[in-house]
This record gives sequence, C-alpha cells and structure tokens, in this order.
Amino acid sequence: MSKRALRRIPLEKLMDLKVDYAFKQLFGSEKNKEITVVFLNAILQKTGRDPIREIVFINQEVGGQFVGDKQSRLDIVVRTQTDDFINIEMQLSNQNDMVKRTLYYWSRLFSEQLRRGEVYQDLRPTITINICDFTLFSQTDYYHSTYHLYEDTVLKRLHPEDDVLEIHFIEMKKFIQAWHEETLDPWDDLLVRWLLLLGMVDARKQRVYDEIYKELEALAMKDERLMEAFEAWDELSATPEMRMAYTSRLKTILDTESKLRYAMMKGEEKGREKGREEGREEGREEGIREANKNTIFNGYRNGLDVTTLSMLTGYSEKEVENIIESFEEEEE
Repeated sequence: MSKRALRRIPLEKLMDLKVDYAFKQLFGSEKNKEITVVFLNAILQKTGRDPIREIVFINQEVGGQFVGDKQSRLDIVVRTQTDDFINIEMQLSNQNDMVKRTLYYWSRLFSEQLRRGEVYQDLRPTITINICDFTLFSQTDYYHSTYHLYEDTVLKRLHPEDDVLEIHFIEMKKFIQAWHEETLDPWDDLLVRWLLLLGMVDARKQRVYDEIYKELEALAMKDERLMEAFEAWDELSATPEMRMAYTSRLKTILDTESKLRYAMMKGEEKGREKGREEGREEGREEGIREANKNTIFNGYRNGLDVTTLSMLTGYSEKEVENIIESFEEEEE
C-alpha cells in the first residue's frame, strides 16, 4: 500500500471520529468488523481478558419492555465468541450524567440477556466502554480508567471468575494532553495509536493535528488494520450522503452545548443577583432555587426538552413542567 492511500481527500475534510455518527459508521459496520476487533482488544488488554477473535453486532436498543419504560439506543453493541457483551459509547459533550447513564446502560444490557426459562447462571460478563471528549474525573491524570465490583476492605473482586461487570472510561482531553507532553509511545502501545486516530481531528476547533497524522502515516505502513481504518475513514468522509448526515449531527451537538451553556449562565446570574439582594442564608438558598428555575425556563425557551432539563438541574420531570408552566403564566 502506498502513502497516497491515506490522503485521497484533504485532511481538513476528514470527519471527527469523536462525533458519534462518524464513530458508529467506522467501528459499527459489518464490513469493518476486523478493525473493531483490533480496537476492542487494544482497550481490553489492560484488564487481562482473553483476546476477542469474533464479534456479532446486535440490537442497539435497551429498555422499553413495559409501558412508560425509558428506551435508549446504544452506539455500538457486540457479542463476542464467548458470548460476552460489549457496549461502546462515544460522548462528545458532557451532559453531567455520564456515570449514572453508564450504570443504566450496563444494567439493562446485563439484565436483558435472560429469556424465559433461563437462570441467573446464564448471565454473561457485560463490558461498557465510554470514550469521552471531556474531563470526567478531575482528581486523576489517567486517561484510561477501569472499574469492577470490589469489597471495600480487602479489595477482592465480587465475582473474579468471570468479572460480570467491567466499565472503562477513556478521556480524550487527558489523552491528547499526554501526547503533547510526549509521554505516550504509539509504536509500543496499540491503544495509543487507535486513540490518536480518534483524536487527530477536532471538529470544535476546526483543527487537524498534523503531527498526529505524520505519526499515524508512518505507523500505517506497518499496521495493516490501521491502514484499513484510514481507507474506510477516507471513504466515509468523501461520501456526500454520509457527509451530510455527519454535518447535521455535529451541528445538533454543538447547538445543544451552546444552549446548555447559555441556560446555566443565565440561571447562575439570576441566582447570584437574588442571593445578593437577600444577603442571608435564606436568600442564598432561594437564590439557588431561582437559579435552577431560570436555568429550566431559559433552557426550555432555547429548545431543550423536559428530560434534559431534569437531568441538568436534578428536578423531576413533573417539577420541571410545573416550573415552565409558572413562568408562562407570569408572562401572560
């Protein structure tokens, strides 16, 4: 393969693979299954699991068995040759609910394995991998964190034989920082080269890291799967229909981020103003309540739905609806 295979389109036209649509098109496609297997093994080698040899992409919806159940569409879900389940989630924006959302996704994927007549012993290990383009755990510099169920005192795993729960968080901001500090070696670490692939394009900054491209270009001459990933990425980015879908998805994400920032800013301003006026503890508490109420109403007027506002403020969806109604009544 020649180096020209990496650059059939200009670098600035490549999709940001941290946008969930682009990520799913590359790593959730049957034709790219071997790429996905290599990528998953690069992540799971940290916890000493046996290498994955084969995967099957499965239904990506969890929940919804009963009326009123919350239903969620997962990014990528696979079943391995040993019947382990793996969910991979790409999150570009911090919605301030990542940990609880992860536990919800894991629990539904774990529990929905059982069919009528099956027993609990049939439940297979379930792994969730979260790739976040934001800092989630500010107390540590590690960009790759893993979690299991442990006993608090002796730190013994609850179910060491097959580790039914395993959760990974990969924080791309920390990873890129470590790359700039030259503490990473993609020639010796398979995961580093794949994360460099994800981090090479930054759609928010409208930037391509040329130094990362040059490193990956050299690596791809020796790594067949990495070369295949580049070619698939190039083809994906050059397809007009996929380009349009990607652009639409990116705009939705950035618009939602902007609305959240604006709603929180306006709510905080109102809360501080109210707190200064009162000047007492009661005033500060009232200021916080006013901040949350203004956050809800400003967010609602800027297009955020009730569920998102509930997660943002901690109010129930019914309380959010009541607050919106009260503001609308005042405006009439």
